[in-house]
Amino acid sequence: MQPPREKNETVLKARALRRNMTLPEGVLWQALRRRPYGLKFRRQHPFGRCIVDFYCPAARLVIEVDGEVHGMESVATHDVRRDAWLRGQGLRVARFSAADVMNDPQSVVTSILVACRR
Repeated sequence: MQPPREKNETVLKARALRRNMTLPEGVLWQALRRRPYGLKFRRQHPFGRCIVDFYCPAARLVIEVDGEVHGMESVATHDVRRDAWLRGQGLRVARFSAADVMNDPQSVVTSILVACRR
């Protein structure tokens, strides 16, 4: 039986996003891929129709890196609905600004690790 077309499209989009990560996502990935405290992180991970920037399965934690566009009202509204859907799936969501990732990546990683322990 063939998977639904929608799932295939989401997986293909996630693969493309992995190849074309933003600079802040790439900076954060360099720290998370080292498996700090033995925690595994996935990048551009699909959930339903959503693709999250990073996901820690052990902590059921989604990590999103928000650029300037996320300050626009329409995008912010979409983010709220998306976060609610993800929480409905039993996941927790942590958002960080792209500026914070670029200015102090170690603080962002520390915040992520604290969130993973909760």
